[in-house]
Amino acid sequence: MKTVSAEHLTKTYNKGEVRALDDLSIDVTEGTVLSVLGPNGAGKTTTVRILATLLKPDSGSAHVAGIDVIKHPDKVREVIGLSGQYAAVDETLTGWDNLVMFGRLYHLGKQQSINRANDLLERFSLTESARRTIKTYSGGMRRRLDLAASLIVQPKVLFLDEPTTGLDPRGRMEMWGVIEELVTGGVTVLLTTQYLEEADQLADEIAVIDHGKVIARGTSDVLKRQVGGERLEITVENSEVAKVQEIVARISAHATHIEGRTVSAPVSTGSTALIEALRALDEVSIHPLDIGLKRPSLDDVFLSLTGHLAEETVSQPAKRKRGGKR
Repeated sequence: MKTVSAEHLTKTYNKGEVRALDDLSIDVTEGTVLSVLGPNGAGKTTTVRILATLLKPDSGSAHVAGIDVIKHPDKVREVIGLSGQYAAVDETLTGWDNLVMFGRLYHLGKQQSINRANDLLERFSLTESARRTIKTYSGGMRRRLDLAASLIVQPKVLFLDEPTTGLDPRGRMEMWGVIEELVTGGVTVLLTTQYLEEADQLADEIAVIDHGKVIARGTSDVLKRQVGGERLEITVENSEVAKVQEIVARISAHATHIEGRTVSAPVSTGSTALIEALRALDEVSIHPLDIGLKRPSLDDVFLSLTGHLAEETVSQPAKRKRGGKR
């Protein structure tokens, strides 16, 4: 069953000059995590804002839990939770006051709001800081409180727009654990991220978007197989990088990538490509500092599909394996 579905969404800004979404269609199966993966400006946040009823598309349709987001936005808001890129909390209030306020805004009774606030503060390890004002919270604490606020009504569907941006590796791992726990409990999650490792670890399926279009979709393994094999990596002296790039470009049918003194590109012939590279290097008297094959990553998927990395300026989170498929 598709808990979230959107068909042919388009959205433009500046009188049509900027096309944020370009005939985008996407769906999420009940009780799973779909990661929408893409660089800044790809259309991730616009997609979330439309599905969360904060923005109307120029054309197309969308349903959440079977409810039309355009015709019945109030009903949609009753069954969703949303945590955006920036913590939507009142800095002048305490953590406890913020959660109680959110409960009352959702029309929970006073005592129910208090009980829910206390439960969430404990769940997110914020009990000790519950009576402190938000302006004294760290960035990680604010992110946890914001996610807690999105769970006040125990939503069926949770939209998370880059929920771990700005968190340190420990904070990301804690957030990942919370997301896994929610999905195990039956919540459907649409997660946008720039972190390739995050999508790899959390998502049941990944939708890769670029320039407002879905350009690929599948499980992490399926997407990696689309690259066509392993990745050839060669590290040399700085003065030899340009020549090595020419060699790698001849061997690989995909775009090359340079990081420091390392030149890399996807290859489909495995050890044959490695042998070919060694012969080519020997012919021009280049002795590599390091050379080898690496299993494809989601970064390779992006490089192959778009010619650029997902977000070259964003460092990767610490690795953490899921506890098994649901």
